[in-house]
Amino acid sequence: MNKTKRMMIGVLTTVMASSLVACNDNDESLPPLPNDEDCDDWEWDASTGTYVCDDEDSTHYRHYYYGRSYYPSKRSLESSSSYKNYKMSQEFQSRAKSGIGSGTKGGSFGG
Repeated sequence: MNKTKRMMIGVLTTVMASSLVACNDNDESLPPLPNDEDCDDWEWDASTGTYVCDDEDSTHYRHYYYGRSYYPSKRSLESSSSYKNYKMSQEFQSRAKSGIGSGTKGGSFGG
């Protein structure tokens, strides 16, 4: 095997291993996915610390999900009293400080 091939295999192996470790860290530190029949695809939104329905076939597509309720916009989510309490909680603060979920999409729509 020539030197260039070995170097490329090493780089690709490192990148793949790093990606897997990063994915596992985020998955373990996030709350469990919502168990709701109205949405089959969830996206973590780090700015709100909630999940967003990413199921294009759902009537709740791009809605924020918190406390077993859907919110059509970030503004409506943030006006919820239960969400306000969550946002002040230690759980939310620790996620915000550690940057958990910062590599995921979300937060730019709905509000």
